[in-house]
Amino acid sequence: MTDATQPAPHEEPHDERQDEQTGATAPDPATAHLATSVREIERHVAGGGWDGPVRVFALVSTAAALEAEPGLAAQLAPEVVDAARGDEHHLTSVEQEGLPQVESLEELLGILTWPDTVAGAAVVVERVVLPSAAEDAMPADPDEALAYLMGHPDRQDVRIAVGALRTGETWSVLRTRAHDDDAAVAGGPDLVPGLTEAIRATFL
Repeated sequence: MTDATQPAPHEEPHDERQDEQTGATAPDPATAHLATSVREIERHVAGGGWDGPVRVFALVSTAAALEAEPGLAAQLAPEVVDAARGDEHHLTSVEQEGLPQVESLEELLGILTWPDTVAGAAVVVERVVLPSAAEDAMPADPDEALAYLMGHPDRQDVRIAVGALRTGETWSVLRTRAHDDDAAVAGGPDLVPGLTEAIRATFL
């Protein structure tokens, strides 16, 4: 695991197990806390605006982290500390700095490994997406394809945040630049299957 920064802002998880924006249901406590963490991470990244780099976060059990490093309590809100000490599923996200310089997100995920103290991981990435019909018409030449993609009138800029726990639970959220509002962020356990599986594979 790369060197970590300070924990990202973390609010106390709500008791409801339903995604506030989409109605998608988190069926168990571990998934509910993961969903909360992924939403918070995306909201934290969204505060810096668009056109950002790939961001990677380790997810750690807050209770375990407090036991291992009591000084962490001073960096967290008192209500978060109280909630974590009474809930084994409570998570704290820690952004990873000094990521390796690689050609693609797939390559990065292929070389990431985590110590046993890390309960899960989350990745935030921006993508440009097109309707299926427009994708079918994309040129084969990479340079022409990029120009086609960036100039297409139906392109959508999206920010995707995907999290997975070592125990298998997953959650994703998606924000579009065209509807850049917290209330319009979609969420669910399998919105981005390929990226979800790639993150889960970092724990194998």
